[in-house]
Order: sequence, then C-alpha cells, then structure tokens
Amino acid sequence: MEMNEQWLVGIDLGGTTIKMAFINYYGEIVEKWEIPTDKTGKTITTDIAKAIDTKLEEMGLTKAKLGGIGMGAPGPVNLEKGLIYETPNLGWENFPLRDHIELETGLPAVIDNDANIAALGEMWKGAGDGAKDLICVTLGTGVGGGLISNGEVIHGINGAGGEIGHITVVPDGGALCGCGKTGCIETIASATGIVRIAKEKLKSSDEESILRKNLDLSSKDVFDAVEQGDALAEEVIDYVTFQLGLVLANISNGLNPEKIVIGGGVSKAGDLLISKVDHYFKRFAFPRVAQAASISVATLGNDAGVIGGAWLVKTKLLNN
Repeated sequence: MEMNEQWLVGIDLGGTTIKMAFINYYGEIVEKWEIPTDKTGKTITTDIAKAIDTKLEEMGLTKAKLGGIGMGAPGPVNLEKGLIYETPNLGWENFPLRDHIELETGLPAVIDNDANIAALGEMWKGAGDGAKDLICVTLGTGVGGGLISNGEVIHGINGAGGEIGHITVVPDGGALCGCGKTGCIETIASATGIVRIAKEKLKSSDEESILRKNLDLSSKDVFDAVEQGDALAEEVIDYVTFQLGLVLANISNGLNPEKIVIGGGVSKAGDLLISKVDHYFKRFAFPRVAQAASISVATLGNDAGVIGGAWLVKTKLLNN
C-alpha cells in the first residue's frame, strides 16, 4: 500500500470522552467517533485498542490500512519517550502511555500534550492557515496553550513549554489557580474566571445589570449582556480582554508569531472577543511584533486535537 493511502489515527484524550478519528494523508477526516474515558485511567489504552479494532471491522478493513497513532493527553508530556509526567485526575505519574498504546494496538504511536496537538491541528488545517510561527490559546474551563515556532511545538526541558494559562497577571492577591499559584491568566480568561469576576463585580457594586437576574451565570451570559449594552458586563469583558491581550503581547514579543488562534468555548463570542483582545494586544506588543500577527478564532472546534494527532503521525512517524 502506498504511504499516502494509509490512514492516520488521531486520538484526543479528554476528561470525559476520548475523541478518535481516521484521517487521510491530506488531513481530511474519513471517520470520527468517541468513547467514554475510564476515569480511573486503568483501561484507557485497552479501550482505545478495542475501539480501533471494532471500527476497522465495521468498515471491513485490516490494521494494514493504518499508518500509526498520534495522541494528545492532558498534562506535561515527554515527546521523545512518550511519557505522561503527571495527569492527576487519571492517577497517572510518569506513565509510559506510548509503550502501552503500541503494545495494545500493534501500531507505532507518538504522544503529545492535548493543547499542543490542538495547536498543530489549527496550524495544518485550521485558522493557522499553514503559519509556521503560531500561538494557540484555548479558553475553556481552564486556559490551555500551544506554542509553535518554525513548525515545531515548543516543549522545553521538562515538557511544560507553552503553559500560557499559568502566566501571572495579578502578581499580588490574585485568585487561587488549580496549579497552586495565584493570579494566573487562567483565573481570569477561562469561562470559570469570567463568571467569577462577574459575580465579584455584582457583589461589590450596586450597578444596574441584567446579570443580576441570572442565578446560574455562564461566560456566554456575560458576553450576551455586553451585546445588549450592559455596562457592568462590559467592564468585566474589558478587564478580561485587557489581561489576555497583555499576556498574548508578552508571549508574542518572545515568539514573533504570524498567527494567534483563540479556541475553546469562550471563543464562541467571536468578533466581540477578538476585536477587544486585538485592541489591547496592539497596545502592549512591540510595534513590529504587533504588525506581523493576526488574531483569529480557531476553526476546527473539537476536531483540532485529532487532526493535530494525525499531523504528528505524518511528520514524526511516516516521513522519517
């Protein structure tokens, strides 16, 4: 079988589901599906192997059709060894994920961090549009990041490169972050952070706001209120985009990217978010850096990870 007739397997391991896909050599999804994540972490690799076998059987194909597996997992990863340093909610520490996957599936595998593979997916087939210098930031329950320089993900010395979410923006007295520090951008620009800031503002001021009627507040509600001209919501989003624009400007001064791609649930706010972040980004970035970079919303949604996984197979396993 010709190399480019083989399919690439992309896998994105999340806390609740594992997204899986067969992807062709050109980055087009042939088949995609998901399976539930075993929260104990014990049967994950077996579950994945069985799911691949079942899907091949359904399609009347053999394993020879598959060129390899590219997989993203949460937490710092050692790309060379395929080790997961730590993923506390799955009970993994120095877990040899690649060895397990290769053993269970009989296919060669390459492992990286989930935010990194999402960045690679956006670079290859998404909003990155082929840009080789790229910052990808995911605003969801937390803030994830992937930095790509000259087409390669920056891992750093112990797998923690690109941890954009843990850049400190409030050096004194900021909110406590899951990482153990205080004042991380994750405590502000995540969906959870936006809601926290809105609630604090509602508590500390008597300002009229349509958000007061809403007991079960979401970050979408805050953006919707801005669209309706709500002044308090506007102050919240202004603060959030100020801090995010500042962080992106500072990273960009180090990386000089062509594209900054913003994904995750919060990015559904679209133009309202992007125009404000862009405004502050331009204010804080070195002028030449600001000139080179364009900020846009991620386009691949939940498929970014599996497509990035396929890119890893194509570039790290098949092209070598």
